[in-house]
Amino acid sequence: MVIVETTEQFENFIEQYRNSDCILMPILSDVNKHPLQNRLSLLYVKLLEGDEYILPFNHSEAINLPQGNIFELNFGNKKYTFSKKELNHVISFKNVVDINFQYYMKYNLPLEVESFTTNSHQYFYNTFYHKENINDIIPILKHLELCRKLCDEYKKYIDLPVHETYNVNIINNLTYLESSGLRYNNEMVYSEYYPYTSTGRPSNRFGGINFAALNKTDGSRKPFYSRFENGMLVEFDYDAYHLRLIGEVVNYKFPEGSVHEHMGEFYGCDYQESKNRSFQYLYGHIPIDVVQINPFFGKVHDYINEIWEQYKRKDFITSNIYNKKIFRKNLSNMNRNKLFNYMIQLMETENNMKMLNKLIPIFDNYYSKLILYSYDSFLIDYDMNDGKKFLNEIKNIIEFDGKFPTKMSRGINYHEMEKIN
Repeated sequence: MVIVETTEQFENFIEQYRNSDCILMPILSDVNKHPLQNRLSLLYVKLLEGDEYILPFNHSEAINLPQGNIFELNFGNKKYTFSKKELNHVISFKNVVDINFQYYMKYNLPLEVESFTTNSHQYFYNTFYHKENINDIIPILKHLELCRKLCDEYKKYIDLPVHETYNVNIINNLTYLESSGLRYNNEMVYSEYYPYTSTGRPSNRFGGINFAALNKTDGSRKPFYSRFENGMLVEFDYDAYHLRLIGEVVNYKFPEGSVHEHMGEFYGCDYQESKNRSFQYLYGHIPIDVVQINPFFGKVHDYINEIWEQYKRKDFITSNIYNKKIFRKNLSNMNRNKLFNYMIQLMETENNMKMLNKLIPIFDNYYSKLILYSYDSFLIDYDMNDGKKFLNEIKNIIEFDGKFPTKMSRGINYHEMEKIN
């Protein structure tokens, strides 16, 4: 093991590093802060066919390297890391593989590493929990001890297949969303998307805030407002999103206008009752009389049976957009309706990510920020200097040129939002 502290040591390290695949472990200074409000204490590097190195940047025991040296590590060699998204917040390297995603794609579970620790880490975290940047004073050799334990675990999974779309596009999209931050009272806060869920739909919480479930009525959304002096929050909310998504899959063409009014014609009821009944059938049991009178749910009924039979026959089911496989051996207490609900949430997530691939690059040309994604809605911190042309441009992308219509609202904060045309 080499602790790289001098220019000569760094140059020797680079000569070895640039030609070897490796495992990277960034050790951030503060375990309680978001990576975007943090700094890099140490970088552990294990060359797969060579030595291990520790590069110090903010540690009390070492002669720290200049911060800019980290950018000299961006070669084309393959780099494995536990969380590519966290590493992206330190530096966006080329050719990085997320080990956790490799494991998740195989087992439909996250790779659990929380139990890996040392006595020193437990002592410092428990004793000095109120202090900042504790990792900067935990002895380097204790960090090395922990990194070696984790490295032995990671090596078991680095040969698992890599799903390139998830490993690149989805992680980069979530990285961008987190990087934008949200104005909360007089400070910036950052969300943390967690994609390793049973259905594939990311959860999103950090610092005691559940960003994916902010209550619309109790005032918990009110502290969120625009960072711009000439700004407001603008939200695009998909209309009848899941019904339209499933309609695409089962080849049912909804007429222009309200989906729920259209469905109400079959039920013989008003808009709200139609909406309630459709969601009840979509996420629960579809009565046979509904299958018979409603051609949409007739097709949905056949589709549910089709994927259920496929799931039992092949022992897996494949997502509609990015061909993610969900293996039967990794799921328990499954039935046909539960499987269909998994597919709906996965379809929603992958469709959103497909859209974000086109939407995110647009923001490079404007001041406005895309700050929050919540299942079927997208929140923009809108600088009015960007003009209406910007809003029209992103609306067309979010709606897939009209395929998935949205309702648009604006407000001085996230609680006091009003519908707009």
